[in-house]
This record gives sequence, structure tokens and C-alpha cells, in this order.
Amino acid sequence: MSVSEKSAEAQPSEAQPGQLKKGALGTGGIVFLVVSAAAPLTAIAGVAPLAILIAGPAAPTAYLIAGAALVVFAIGFMAMTRHVRQTGGFYTYISHALGKTVGLGAGILALVSYNAMQIGIYGLFAITSSAMLETFFGITVPWGVLAFLAIAGVWALGFFGIDVGAKVLGVLLVAETLILLILGIAIAIQGGPEGFQFGLFNPTFVFTPELSVVLGLALGAFLGFEATALYRSEARNPNTSIPRATYIAIGFLTVFYAVIVWLLVQAWGESGVQGFIGENGVTPFAFITAETFLGQWANLAMLALIVTSVYAGLLAFHNTINRYTYALARDGILPAALASTRRNGSPHIAGLVQTILSVLIVGGFVIAGADPFLNLLIWVNTPGVVGILVLQLLASIAVIVFFVRNRTLERRWYVLPAAILATVALAWFAVLIVINIDVLTGAGAAANVVILLVVPVAFLVGVVLAVIYKRTRPATYERIGGGDRDD
Repeated sequence: MSVSEKSAEAQPSEAQPGQLKKGALGTGGIVFLVVSAAAPLTAIAGVAPLAILIAGPAAPTAYLIAGAALVVFAIGFMAMTRHVRQTGGFYTYISHALGKTVGLGAGILALVSYNAMQIGIYGLFAITSSAMLETFFGITVPWGVLAFLAIAGVWALGFFGIDVGAKVLGVLLVAETLILLILGIAIAIQGGPEGFQFGLFNPTFVFTPELSVVLGLALGAFLGFEATALYRSEARNPNTSIPRATYIAIGFLTVFYAVIVWLLVQAWGESGVQGFIGENGVTPFAFITAETFLGQWANLAMLALIVTSVYAGLLAFHNTINRYTYALARDGILPAALASTRRNGSPHIAGLVQTILSVLIVGGFVIAGADPFLNLLIWVNTPGVVGILVLQLLASIAVIVFFVRNRTLERRWYVLPAAILATVALAWFAVLIVINIDVLTGAGAAANVVILLVVPVAFLVGVVLAVIYKRTRPATYERIGGGDRDD
């Protein structure tokens, strides 16, 4: 291949009708997309204090364990992406290894899970933006109005294309990361009341039931990284950029979370931090810490940046949902119009449908007078967390089956052992989350059963559809998972 041909291959090309935009994303763009879905500032300010309250000094360990497990999962998952090149994320890979029936179950589950993740987060956006407006301007805006404004903003950026969205997410991600780094440096310089201690490695703190509970919370802080494979057909040099972006995303999140959470513990001392959170509350903890070590400006900056952090997560999940919708429509499962794209490669009709769905669900909660946190966020978001974990588990099993069945395919010696280890770890995480579901939801037993049932019901809907298509629409059935397409 000549130098000019290589250069042309590396440049974004105008999307063809019904196709996503080729070469629109480099490694950096993909990293920004998937790390933004994890919303690091939101994870640190909103969830990490609860993890510290439960597990104390061992809370950072939970993030290290979760990150290590996901790196092991990524080894097998990335090896499989080199051989299965269709666009479709978990839906495609599970279909190729575990069969079209299980694959369509995974496809419907992915669509439901990522929608649940994204739509539930509109409640969190309403809460954070309301607090920011009241603090900065002294005005009170109904939470439904704020949620609808966010829906409109997410739709607009999705409409203008994945490359535009990646640039915006890059700016927002740098801003939220920077404020946490500044806070971490300030704590490291000033120190806490007990100096620097390393209880995160102390077996007395680590080998406890509390750490098992916190592992579920830590795992949720990584959700979104797995979408790297979903951008394969839009990536430049996907065989290198997709694995690279995946490992960078997991590695960054693991180190970042563990270090920042450890420093937050040191800020108030390993023996006193849980009592401090208990007295002052989970939600204000990070903001009080920022104001104590940096001044009021940091408190205000974090209040503004957590709004943009949540918005970045919403946009990242919106892009993921659109590409799952595109893949299912491409294969004839959903209406063909949903696979339509603009000249910039944006699956605009899929984006519009997802936006309308968000309006309807959020609107229903508004009309019902529901609480944006306890009801919209917790009830809608939690099935998404569990569903995505189940998809990761199925994908890990798919890697094992795929390479056992295709022994002649090139792979590293450690791919299968890594996939087996990841399967065991993810199954363990799934059990821990189900057992401790009340920690995530704060709801009663009946509500938790309904929340958990969303996952198997969504999967079974896909399985039943596949069985029906096999008998009544065999051509559609054969296209499940992308058929023999090579994107």
C-alpha cells in the first residue's frame, strides 16, 4: 500500500447512505466516548462516598479489583474483535459464538439496558443542575424542565455526528478530570489528620463482607468502557485503535478511581472518614472535602462540572444506544428506517426515536410526581447496570466458545485462560450485585424483584423473537448478529 493510500485510509470519509461514517474516530476519540459514559466526577462525588462509608479504608481496593477483572475480560474480548468485524457490540459477538437465538436475546437486552442507564441518568442531571442553578443564581426550576432540556441537548449533539460529540466529550472529560486531580494533589500536599496510611492493602479491612458489597458499586463506575467495540466501523485502523482505546480506558479509570478514593480517605483519616461521612452525608462529602482543601471556588467548580459530567455520560450512552439500534435495524429486527444515516454518518432516525422514548418515560415520571433520584434514577438505572453486567458475562463465555470452536484462528496463548478467569469473576460480581441489590436501590423486597426481573424478561423477549423468526422469517433469522457482513 502506498503512502498516499495509507493516508487516505486514515482520514474520515463521507458516510454512504445507510452506513456509519468511516474513519471518524481515532483512539483518543473512542477513549473520550467510553470514559465519558463512566462519568468519573459523578462516580467519585456521587458513588465513592457511599463505598467509603460501607468499606472504609478498603474502598479503593474494590476499584482495583473491579478494574483488574475488566482488564482480564478485555483480553479475550479484544482478541475476538479481530476476527468478528461486524458492527453490533455484544449483540454481534454473542450471536457469532453462542448462536443467533441467544444473540438476539443479548441484542434486545443491550437495547433495554443501555436505554435504562441513559434515561435513568436524566433524573441525576435534573438533581445536579437544580442544585447548581439554586447555588449560582438563587433560582428554582422544576426538575422535569431541566431533564427535558438535557434530552434536547443530547439529541442535538448526537444529530451532528459522532466526531462532533467526541470533541465535546473530550473537553468535558478533561475539565472534570482536572478538578479531581487538583483536589487529589491538594490532599497529597496538605495531608490528613492521620498522615498517609495504606489500609487498602490491610487484610483486616479487605477480607470483609463490606468489601463484597462495595465491589458492585465499584464495577458500576466502569460501565461504558465495553462500547469501544461498538465503534469499530467508525474507527481509524480498528484492529489497533479499538484494543488500544479499551485498555487505555480501563487502565485510566482503575488508577484514577483507586488513587482519588484513597486520597479522599486520607483527607479525613482511615479511622475517622466513615464517621465524617455519617455526620455530613454521602452526597455533600466530596464537595465539603473540595472546599476544605481548596476553598469555596473548588466547591462551586465541582458543582458546575458534575452537571457537565452527567451530561457527558448521557451523550455517550445516547451514541451507544443509537449504534445498537442501527445494528438491529440493519439485520431486519427493527424497522429498516432506524438504520438510516445522514451524510455525516449519524443514525439520526435511531437518535430521534431514542429521544422520543426518553421524553415519554421521563414525562411519565414527571406527571406521576415521582422523585427524580429515588424513582427515575434508581428504579430505571439499576436494571441497566445489572443488564450490562450480564452482557459482559455472556460475552466472556462467547469468547471461550468462539476460540474453542475455531482452534485454527491466531490468538495469544493467554486468551482462553483470561476469558475463563473473567467469566468466573463476572459471575461472582453478578451474584454479589443481586444479593446486595438493596444497597443499590434502597427499595423494598418487592420493588427489587420487579427491578431485577427486567433483565431476564428483556433477554427472553429476544429469544422468543429469534425462535419465531427462525420459523416464519428465516432470511431475517440468518441476518441476526450481522450474518456474514464484514463492516
